[in-house]
Amino acid sequence: MNLKAGLWQQQTLKLTMTQELTQAIALLQYSAMELNAFLENKALENPLMQIENGNVQPMNPLIDRNRKKSQKAEKDWIEQIAGKTVNSLENQLISQLNLRKLTPEQLKTIRHLIHNLDENGYLSGDLADMAKMLKVSEEFVEECLIIIQTLEPVGIGARNLQECLLIQIEWEYPDHELAHKIISDYFVPFADKKWKQIAKELQVSLKDIQEVFDLIQLLNPKPGALLGHEDTTYVIPDVIIEKYGDEYTIRMCDDSMPRLSFNDGYYKKFSGVQGQDPSVVKFLQDKMQDYQWIMKSIEQRKETLTKVVAKILEKQVPFFQKGPHYLLPMIMKDIANELEIHESTVSRAVREKYVQTPIGTFPLKSFFTSTIQTTSDENTSSTLVKKAISSLIEREDKQKPLSDQDIVEQLKNAEGMVISRRTVAKYRDQLGIPSSSKRKRFN
Repeated sequence: MNLKAGLWQQQTLKLTMTQELTQAIALLQYSAMELNAFLENKALENPLMQIENGNVQPMNPLIDRNRKKSQKAEKDWIEQIAGKTVNSLENQLISQLNLRKLTPEQLKTIRHLIHNLDENGYLSGDLADMAKMLKVSEEFVEECLIIIQTLEPVGIGARNLQECLLIQIEWEYPDHELAHKIISDYFVPFADKKWKQIAKELQVSLKDIQEVFDLIQLLNPKPGALLGHEDTTYVIPDVIIEKYGDEYTIRMCDDSMPRLSFNDGYYKKFSGVQGQDPSVVKFLQDKMQDYQWIMKSIEQRKETLTKVVAKILEKQVPFFQKGPHYLLPMIMKDIANELEIHESTVSRAVREKYVQTPIGTFPLKSFFTSTIQTTSDENTSSTLVKKAISSLIEREDKQKPLSDQDIVEQLKNAEGMVISRRTVAKYRDQLGIPSSSKRKRFN
């Protein structure tokens, strides 16, 4: 190995990510809302870029004054649709208490405990730590927690799922001793469906335990969710597919997009000055180039997205004609090869984007599913396989539920779908369907 120091020339070829290229890639993967935010920030940085929201109308003070009453009425019902929650969890729980019977110390502790309830209504935190913080005894904090646990919805303030179910059983089914015994002493084996062991120790039948299981299904494992209110979220489609007769048309949804224009007055004002500072000239050149690159990147984004959606429409005609259950197998590589672009470009183009169609609004990513082999020459999609698995399990004999291997054989014989037992288990988990041992009923 030659370790001598020296100078020599070497010619190499490499791809460098310029700032403009990085920006073009970023714009492609932005959703409509992200792109709006990006452009608004850019307009603050670039004085040559003028931005105007197409959905903002100029105000007429005279007309506005005359329409105040009607606008107030309109505002009232609109706020009811998407307004933020005014009545908090604390207010809803405190309003159920008889404040006259509570000491200031109790009320303070109860408020502290309520502040430590999570979105499901469970108490997060250790009572000993809370007692130390509030400078009261742990028994006093426990008494205050019991007061909270008497409030609606039943089960609020529990420290875990087991306690939550016990509170609801004591309230809803106070005379059901078997249910109380099983949840308090055999909670984990009961959840794992090790019912024969429980039946033997309690000297009851499997049918009795099945009845307890059915009763538990009627309880609410997340009581706090009944008091919570999530803000309304909206989806803005990036592309709209419309049907006219037998033909489909594709158009970009630019209604929510801000309109960009070049601030020609600002540019002429500072560029036409004789003996202008070189730094000002360079600043104007950089900002003009930045504006041109953004406009070019937006057009490129629109062109790429339109091509990708057009190819999806071409390949998924049964989906648009008959519905989601007729989704054909398709991967991003198929689209990339036909459009002669990189697979990562397709991935960026469909990221966090939605398409509005005559049958509903869907994420663009939902059109890509893995291919499943069949006994015939045609392949099927993983979506159809999941639907078939779900249908088989719905029709099965619950006293003798189908094992994953049974499902494999039935899919092959009845539907012609060839998949492994491991794939069935994976799809079953994705569908939230338990294993055959946990689906079994004892009647």
